[in-house]
Amino acid sequence: MLVLLPPSEGKAASGRGAPLKPEALSLPGLAPAREAVLSELVELCAADEDKASEALGLSEGLRGEIAKNLELRTAGTRPAGDIYTGVLYDALDLASLETAAKRRAARSLLVFSGLWGAVRVTDRIPSYRCSMGVRLPGLGALAGHWRAPMAEVLPELAGDGLVLDLRSAAYAAAWKPTGAVAGRTATVRVLHAPTRKVVSHFNKATKGRIVRSLLSAGAAPRTPAALVEVLRDLGYVVEAEAPGRGGQAWGLDVLVDEVH
Repeated sequence: MLVLLPPSEGKAASGRGAPLKPEALSLPGLAPAREAVLSELVELCAADEDKASEALGLSEGLRGEIAKNLELRTAGTRPAGDIYTGVLYDALDLASLETAAKRRAARSLLVFSGLWGAVRVTDRIPSYRCSMGVRLPGLGALAGHWRAPMAEVLPELAGDGLVLDLRSAAYAAAWKPTGAVAGRTATVRVLHAPTRKVVSHFNKATKGRIVRSLLSAGAAPRTPAALVEVLRDLGYVVEAEAPGRGGQAWGLDVLVDEVH
């Protein structure tokens, strides 16, 4: 099972570990595209703070984030699972998982990123600011920059197993499963059961809890249909919409009573 996650806007501070080693990151097929973003991002932030702030979509109160990008090659690093914070990652709470579940997380979780493309939660990275919605002067829109290398790397990584896609729209734009992989892909919406409306904050928390539940249970469904049964066994209320034809992802609705 491959689980695709969005990153978080909020990130922990860079660690005290060794500086970034790009060659040590997972998915080496993404290395040239990573280096292109990394180089342009550092150059932009060093050359013109105003242009960097505009390109990164920073408010005046967040201009200090530019300093993070200036130090990307020299700052200490931490595992990506520790760098990413926020609602989904708080609910997932990787640090408190039992050892076997942590091993499963290392194998199955993939976090998408405007800067790195995608990393495993064990990859050591510094804190940074660069969302998938950013448009860099030289590379253009990052989602477009990542499409070709992602299309080369991710189908092989997905193999013949289930893909659980929990990404937000901006990150989903960087890679859309196609063909046989799409048929083994399940996307998830979280709906408020009484109103059938999509919820926002609780959407992220519920997705984090779903991933934690799957990892803790040692579940390994190989198809979207099997995933539905596993989630129901774990206590989730799930409605599934099978695709009308091949080459399309399944849509799963998880119904919740709380929306806080």
